Amino acid sequence: MDKYKLEYEMKTRGITIEKLCTELHISRSAFYRKCNGISEFTQGEIQRIVDYIGLDSPMGIFFADKVSEKTHHAASV
Repeated sequence: MDKYKLEYEMKTRGITIEKLCTELHISRSAFYRKCNGISEFTQGEIQRIVDYIGLDSPMGIFFADKVSEKTHHAASV
């Protein structure tokens, strides 16, 4: 999870952490734990964030965009 990308997307849309937490029905402390990797967002929470913020996809924020070294090497051979 890339909390900096999430924060950027929230800021550009004028969405505060408080508003997002209310939408997700979680506390701010739970939100911070999830953003810092102490616990994980559920699939439902990820979908609600994507819908509420208006993202096209959760990729890049919740899932890594990078290809593994092994896959990258095999594709270039």
